[in-house]
Amino acid sequence: MSQLAQRRTKVLVIGSGPAGYTAGIYASRAMLEPILVQGIEPGGQLTTTNEVENWPGDTEVQGPDLMVRMETHAKAMGCEVISDYISSLDLSKRPFVAKADSGTTFVTDAVILATGARAKWLGLDSEEAFKGFGVSACATCDGFFYRGQEIVVIGGGNTAVEEALFLTNFASKVTLIHRRDELRAEKILIDRMMKNPKIEPLWHHILDEVVGEDRPKGVTAVRVKHVDSGEITEIPAKGVFIAIGHAPASELVKEQLELHHGGYVKVMQGSTETSIPGVFAAGDLTDHNYRQAVTSAGMGCMAALDAERFLAEHNAAALLEIEPVL
Repeated sequence: MSQLAQRRTKVLVIGSGPAGYTAGIYASRAMLEPILVQGIEPGGQLTTTNEVENWPGDTEVQGPDLMVRMETHAKAMGCEVISDYISSLDLSKRPFVAKADSGTTFVTDAVILATGARAKWLGLDSEEAFKGFGVSACATCDGFFYRGQEIVVIGGGNTAVEEALFLTNFASKVTLIHRRDELRAEKILIDRMMKNPKIEPLWHHILDEVVGEDRPKGVTAVRVKHVDSGEITEIPAKGVFIAIGHAPASELVKEQLELHHGGYVKVMQGSTETSIPGVFAAGDLTDHNYRQAVTSAGMGCMAALDAERFLAEHNAAALLEIEPVL
């Protein structure tokens, strides 16, 4: 291995959402000289969120703008931010070793995992066939392409309602399809949705098939099935937005760390410590309950402080093992 391809650091932060950048800020302030590897989606999920109204200090802020500010803040504190993707992580021995797509190897004494979560899909063949051609999981990314069109949103939580509301900026009509007759979203979002004349909820239905054409490739309709009667209804639509939640991006550590609740990294109560000393986890990767930007940022702070404490204790123990020179 060439020296050019290897980087040594006290703390490696993997991920660049609110948890990752906050960890980078706090680790830098602790003089740990952290390296942060952004991952495949720099800025995380907030880069695909249009209006953020629950970030303290900002009545309203654009998600991408907020993440640019966080990155700038982390760099200003001294965090080295690298645009790369960690493809493998070996936690079986110390120091830990992470390998990136670029060929760089990072050797580190502590790891802060902040890889977040990714959109879930329904798993339909027709959904897969039209991904990128009318089927999307990101309204802020793709809503602009459906100006004046009829579209559908699948889901019943905050994500679905937020996407439906945002899509009314472009679409002539948004049909929200949900398998139940009530939503799991926050009341303020439900109230906004029900008052919006462009949004029509369709209760007790699930997506059965995405219908489209091949030349040019694109969606023309969806077929939905009533959960009780099984009756199929076809709804004209040019866009289909899947908004059924997210799954933790824990592939890097699924065989190495203790997981729970369907793949979330388990941490000790009141801490970000994982099942391996020196490895810490923060944000949506470990939070199956709150999943908010502000709680992710708080956990990023905790992870950096936990890492600082771990390294201080580790170094103190190493010094005690050194025999005094007489």
